Amino acid sequence: MFLKFDADFRQGLRHSVPIVVAAAPFGTLFGALAVENGMDIYQAVFMSASIYAGASQMVGIDLFGTNVAPWIIVLSIFAVNFRHILYSATLGPKIANFSALQKAIAFFFMVDPQFAEAENRHESGFRVSFNWYMGVAIPVYSCWVLEAAVGAYFGKLIKDPYAFGVDFMLPIYFLVLVMGFRKRRNWLPVVVTSGLASILAYYTVGSPWHVSLGALAGVLLAALITGGDPVAEPAEADPERV
Repeated sequence: MFLKFDADFRQGLRHSVPIVVAAAPFGTLFGALAVENGMDIYQAVFMSASIYAGASQMVGIDLFGTNVAPWIIVLSIFAVNFRHILYSATLGPKIANFSALQKAIAFFFMVDPQFAEAENRHESGFRVSFNWYMGVAIPVYSCWVLEAAVGAYFGKLIKDPYAFGVDFMLPIYFLVLVMGFRKRRNWLPVVVTSGLASILAYYTVGSPWHVSLGALAGVLLAALITGGDPVAEPAEADPERV
């Protein structure tokens, strides 16, 4: 069977709960802002379902409908999503046992928290199976699309979504993800370098390029620093992990 509802899948479902809760305000905010920027409910839902990348969707709704050339919009979204190329390079060896179709599906669902969960699972010494991966991905994706619909429908009742400050949850959310890797060797210098490079790029090159340039600076420093953390051999299952 392509996907089995086994212990791994059920573990993935449990691990998805904190992600669903944390992403709910942001997913709803996107729907509200999409309507405010001229989209209808169906367009907002379709964008969440097809692009499935929160930061890129925010960039998109700011640029769609303006006089900006289409290639600039595509390039801007690529700049924000460039980090996913780095995610893929890191996650690839851990899902080498996936079939070609499974890998394609896995990479589509590979958003920031999905990547973080997969990395944490691997570092804990457990195998990143396809069933576990989809156990995390399916609830997160489904709720993300549903939240866009809810935000788009009720967003018309909110005159100024930014006034509630919910958009500030995005940087806080990313900060929590980054802190989850704080026990890694050389974590602090890499994070500081990436942050400073991102700030410098923001005030020189501009947004959204500072996202990718900051990430590249961190990757470059990590590549120059020798050594790394030992990783435990992956186990077949972790029935006690919740």
